[in-house]
Amino acid sequence: MNAFFKEFKEFAVKGSVIDLAVGVIIGAAFGKIVDSLVRDLVMPIISRFFGGLDFTNWFFVLGKIPESYDGPTTYEALTKAGVPLFAYGNFITILINFIILAIIIFLMVRQINRIKRETPPAEPPLTPEEVLLLREIRDSLKKS
Repeated sequence: MNAFFKEFKEFAVKGSVIDLAVGVIIGAAFGKIVDSLVRDLVMPIISRFFGGLDFTNWFFVLGKIPESYDGPTTYEALTKAGVPLFAYGNFITILINFIILAIIIFLMVRQINRIKRETPPAEPPLTPEEVLLLREIRDSLKKS
């Protein structure tokens, strides 16, 4: 059992695992930012162009609404009431969210690749003078 924990410790403290954890945390936060961008900025503009449509309330009711339910017939209220819905409008919103996120990530990777191409390669280190002298001696011995 002790060997298991030792092996797990070696795995967990590797740089790649820590980098992955940081990437997941930043990715989750970035996803929330993009979600807010879509929900709070993009979708209201799209809704305005289409005459005040709210995509989240585009759905089909797949089951019976309980007799005792007297609330609004919105996606959020019916979902909380446990009514099964075919929420294609919510899917459209999430799809737009994904497309925007994919475009942003593509642009970031593209820019990083451009920066990598523009960075000149490092100059090779200068050969020490002792090595140069030894090469000269070697070459002169070859000639003899």
